[in-house]
Amino acid sequence: MNEPSSRYLVVTGMLVMATMISMCQAMGNNVYPLILVPGNGGNQLEARLDREYKPSSVWCSSWLYPIHKKSGGWFRLWFDAAVLLSPFTRCFNDRMMLYYDADLDDYQNAPGVQTRVPHFGSTKSLLYLDPRLRDATSYMEHLVKALEKDCGYVTDQTILGAPYDFRYGLAAPGHPSRVASQFLQDLKHLVEKTSSENEGKPVILLSHSLGGLFVQHFLNRTTPSWRRKYIKHFVALAAPWGGTISQMKTFASGNTLGVPLVNPLLVRPQQRTSESNQWLLPSAKVFNDRTKPLVVTPRVNYTAYEMGRFLADIGFSQGVVPYKTRVLPLTEELMTPGVPVTCIYGRGVDTPEVLVYGEGGFDEQPDIKYGDGDGTVNLASLAALKVDNSKSVEIGGVSHTSILKDEIALKEIMKQISIINSELLNVNAMNE
Repeated sequence: MNEPSSRYLVVTGMLVMATMISMCQAMGNNVYPLILVPGNGGNQLEARLDREYKPSSVWCSSWLYPIHKKSGGWFRLWFDAAVLLSPFTRCFNDRMMLYYDADLDDYQNAPGVQTRVPHFGSTKSLLYLDPRLRDATSYMEHLVKALEKDCGYVTDQTILGAPYDFRYGLAAPGHPSRVASQFLQDLKHLVEKTSSENEGKPVILLSHSLGGLFVQHFLNRTTPSWRRKYIKHFVALAAPWGGTISQMKTFASGNTLGVPLVNPLLVRPQQRTSESNQWLLPSAKVFNDRTKPLVVTPRVNYTAYEMGRFLADIGFSQGVVPYKTRVLPLTEELMTPGVPVTCIYGRGVDTPEVLVYGEGGFDEQPDIKYGDGDGTVNLASLAALKVDNSKSVEIGGVSHTSILKDEIALKEIMKQISIINSELLNVNAMNE
């Protein structure tokens, strides 16, 4: 028997996808409610300064920057286009900084800086990081529009958002993590409220990047009976289950995250203090080859097993104890979410696999050897979650951020959502 031609397979796949999207459209409001959980830097963050704030320069004086403030003195901390200008980059760095309090064994804001996450429960702060620069700072805009158009979701009714202060991370059992733990409580209440307002239907949790780690631990910290009642499915987009090698570059040399004109060394101090950034360092559970260094220098090489030494050698010794006691235990096992999981991620994009530093040290940007992944997260990490009742969908040529706007990626995401919702359609058909 002859093998089917590649053209036949492509046409068949397109017909199947079109059928599923048509089914999704036909459902209208007959869908499982959905909550979006963004990734690192994926939602707006606001701040205000009190009397304890001590500006590091005249440029950072509260009366000078920012000029525009809301009532009560609140202003947008992330994202603010003024970060592109060198004097204000330092101000941004100072205000975004976290400090580890050894006595409290927890992280907190810089003195005099109060922060809040606007629009919890809504998609509003997830669509654009700066509403004044919608095209340049679009984040989940295209994803939300696709869910509305192709699957009949209604913003703030059947599709909601769970933004959070992405600088903070969770900590191992026995260690406090006040901000992140409060987010998990807020997320739990949002899930229950959303289900209640949608005829008791269980909720789909749809995450991107770091949001997938939060959802994974959130589900693991709930009871089986609660999950059966309130969670229908967990869809994880580009989740870094085992961290990412590019995060070592962030700690060593800074990372502009694609923002032009910014000196990475200016933002490096703030990025090092971000608790969630430590969570994204490569895990030895996934990057477990002791013979394959992730960072190469003229004198010392580092694998995922030498992360403590790496942090000390780059000049961040104060981060070693919090990393080893609070973060490392979280990464030693890949927790089972306890619900059906669909992982969707890109591959076939050059992704940092080895960072090579010369005699100039960590203040210079490294030469990079590339491997497979989505441009940010390595394929080994993207594909690391192997649990019962899960499946993975790989999309060639789609990057870590373009998965939220690429046409092919969005069609695949809508297809997977429609498959989940088709169960509800079948139940309702049987009851008619």
